[in-house]
Order: sequence, then C-alpha cells, then structure tokens
Amino acid sequence: MSLLRERQRGLRGRIAAGSRGAVDRQRALGKRTARERLELLLDEGSFTEIDMYRRHQAHGLKVGEQRPHTDGVVAGSGTIEGRRVFVYAQDFTIFGGSLGQAHASKIHKVMDLAIATGAPLIGLNDSGGARIQEGVMALDGYGGIFRRNVQASGVIPQISVILGPCAGGAAYSPALADFTFMVRDTARMYLTGPDVVEAVSGQRVTHDELGGAEVHGGRSGVATFVHDDEESALEDVRYLVSLLPSNNLEPPPSEPPRQAGTDHRPGFAEIVPVEPNKPYDMRSVVAELVDDGEFLELQEDWARNVVCALARVDGEVVGLVGNQPMVLAGVLDVAASQKAARFVRFCDAFGIPLVTLVDVPGFLPGTDQEHAGIIRHGAKLLYAYCEATVPRIQVILRKAYGGAYIVMDSRSIGSDLSLAWPTNEIAVMGAEGAVNVIFRKELAAAADPEELRSELVAEYSEQLMHPHYAAERGLVDDVIDPAETRAAVARGLAMLRNKRQTPPQRKHGNIPL
Repeated sequence: MSLLRERQRGLRGRIAAGSRGAVDRQRALGKRTARERLELLLDEGSFTEIDMYRRHQAHGLKVGEQRPHTDGVVAGSGTIEGRRVFVYAQDFTIFGGSLGQAHASKIHKVMDLAIATGAPLIGLNDSGGARIQEGVMALDGYGGIFRRNVQASGVIPQISVILGPCAGGAAYSPALADFTFMVRDTARMYLTGPDVVEAVSGQRVTHDELGGAEVHGGRSGVATFVHDDEESALEDVRYLVSLLPSNNLEPPPSEPPRQAGTDHRPGFAEIVPVEPNKPYDMRSVVAELVDDGEFLELQEDWARNVVCALARVDGEVVGLVGNQPMVLAGVLDVAASQKAARFVRFCDAFGIPLVTLVDVPGFLPGTDQEHAGIIRHGAKLLYAYCEATVPRIQVILRKAYGGAYIVMDSRSIGSDLSLAWPTNEIAVMGAEGAVNVIFRKELAAAADPEELRSELVAEYSEQLMHPHYAAERGLVDDVIDPAETRAAVARGLAMLRNKRQTPPQRKHGNIPL
C-alpha cells in the first residue's frame, strides 16, 4: 500500500503540474493555468476534482499519439464563501484547450451534477475550439453542452468567464449563460475568425477588433462584465455569486437588516435636479438607495442609457433598473430594451425583487430605430415586466412620458407599488409638445404665438401634469419626499416579501424575440 500510495501521489502531482514548456508558454501570454484560476476563484482547499484521469480514446490523424490525463479540462466542485458551486476550467496547455469527446463528457457531468444538486455553474473558457481530429464527435460534445445550458436556464445561475480564445460553436455556451465575464487583451470570442472574415469579405481585422473584450462589452452586448486582469474578474465572480441564490427554489442570500425603513436621505434631492431636462447620473441615485452604496452594474458600457444592477436594500438582494439621463437623455432604444428585458427575466426567474427608477422622455425617435425594430425590441421589455411575478416597485423621479412610462413597470402592467417624487411628470408627452399638437391651429392664428404657447403650457401642466394627478387616479400609490425614497422602498419590499402569484397554466409564452 505504501508503494501504491507513492505511485498515486506521483501521478497526481505530474497531472497537476502539467507540461513545464506548455505552462511557460501560457504564462508568457499573460494567462494563468486552469488550476491557478480555480485557486483564485474557490475557497482555499475546497476544490474536489472529478475525472482527473480521463483520457481521450480517439485514434488516427496524430491524435492517438498523445493521450494526456484530464484531456484539457479541469472539472469538479468547490465553495465560494462556503456555498457550493460546480466549475470547469479549460486547460490551454493541453491540446490548446480544444474540445473532444472526453473533454465534453467531463463538462456534461459537471453540468448534470450542478442541475441535480441545485448549485451555480461556472465555466472558465480558454479553448481553441472544436478538436478537428475528432470530427463530428467534437460537435456532438458542444451540442450536449448547449442542451444542458438551456435545461439549466432559470434553474441554476450560469456564469461564463472568457480568459482566452472562445471561437466558433464554443461561443454559444457563454451566449446562453446568465453572465459572461471577459478579460481585456487576452479574451476573444467570435464565430468566424479573422482569416475566414478576410477570405469571405476581403476585410482585414485583428482578433481584438473582431471579438475582443471591448467589442463585446461596448458594442455587441455579449459580455456582461469586462475586466483588466484575471484576478479582478474572478474576484467579481465571487462577489456576483454572493448576490445570487443557488437555484430557483431558494431565496437570494440575505444579510442582517440595516433599519433602512427609517432611513432619511436628503442626498437624493441634491443628486436629481428639479429641471426636467437637466441631466444627472442615475448611478448616484442607485448608490444612495442601496446598502453601503455598493452595487454591481451589468453591461455598464453597452446600452448606457439604461442602468441594470444587483445590490442589497436593508440586507435583501434586489435588481435595479433605471433610465440614465446622462446618455441620450435616458430614452429607451433597441439596445436598452434588450438589456433591461433580459435582466428583468433573470431576476424574475431567480426570485429577486425588482426596483425600477423612472426618468424617461420616451422611446428614441428616428428611421434607424424604427427600421431596426424598436417596436419588437421594446415589446421584449414590456413582455418581461408583464410576465414577472416577483415583488415589483416603481419609483418615478421626474419624467415618465408616453409608451415608455407604461413599459417601465407602470401599475397598468402589474407593478405592485408605484411611488413618485413631487417632481414627477406622468403624461402622454411633455407639456410643450402636447400644446403644439392640441392647439396647432390656435397657435398658427395667434398674433403672439409664443405668449399664447406659454400660457397654454402652464395651463396644461397645471391641469394634467401636477404631482398628484396620477395619484388621484390610483396609478401612483404615494407621492413621497425624495429623502424618504430608501425608507419607502425598504418598507415596500418588506410588505411584498411573501408575495405569491401563480401564472396561468401553459407550456410557455411567445416572447417577441
């Protein structure tokens, strides 16, 4: 037994150490090894590896000449702040992290275990793509991953971390995940690489220009978070997990209450100008609302005219959606509608209450938006809110005009509690625009159109846009002092904590994708 133990320890040590030359090349690229990444991600000493001795069984085309253990992916389970997660980390030092049948089978096993035990799944991607020598079996392996991604959707949180190349079909697993992290300069993700793009279109493009972290963080919206290095990315993965429930049957992890129900915050009025057209940073409002001013913003460089964030209010996790007056005056457009809709659906799937901060002048006008399908994409956000059964609180800070007011979780589409500041303006459109439409003929015939317009604007505002107009009709539950916003939201969340709503029996709805 002593000899067997010694041999076993030696084999495990060699497998864990890997090829010295391959490891050196990995570090020369500015990347850590798969096992080093898992050490950063998981609690110390918590990792339990499975299928360490797995080797591929393929033959021919030189693939049979090398049969390293692990087959290029380290898989297993560990804990983050004591909570169970399942993980796999592709090992670029073995076959460039390429996916073959054995490699895929290990990922399938981890995914099945995560679903069966109700634990979050985290994939660390660093792969050259499908292992060409294994042909269709590699493609079958990807198909098995995608099918499990869909089976796990809305059941357990799925997180993908791109730490190197992620090309071809491999990119679809991160696209199906709930959250995708990318690291600048080393991560890249695309369906067809630069060589294929040049051959087909004649366009020359670099890897980073085609699918780098900046592209997916700011233009395509595929990346939820972009980081400068692996350490900060994995640290934020740990923070994200601390805000998420393990599965859809468990509540999000909570912290001790902060007596937020009696909190007075005069800073709200200092952040938001009274003038409806003067911009401010909605993230400052979010920071004033949440515990310790801490929140995790999603897709902060994409569709910046809407803010989506996870945070805690009085110790409980909430999802926050807010228009951003600093960008495009906070209007809703195609990208903002998509961004907010997916976030609302995630929060609803995992029982995370929603707080919607409204300051929206409408949908972005123009032929580009109309031709890009703003009707269809705006309907995604409308559908997401209408379908959501979690506690929902709307806070109207200033403008709430037209269809955008309805879409931003109004009472008419099912918000449980609607609060408004005294600066609220809820109407079909702004007073000046409304007067120009209603009194077009009168203004054209007037001796002094500007004077008449000013009088009519004042009259319209007084009659139809005063702070209590919607409250008098039951569309706003309370008009609150801005300083009481945090307290009112906290009390509302406490009131709605045990909300139960059973949706109608059906296979599923048909969201306008």
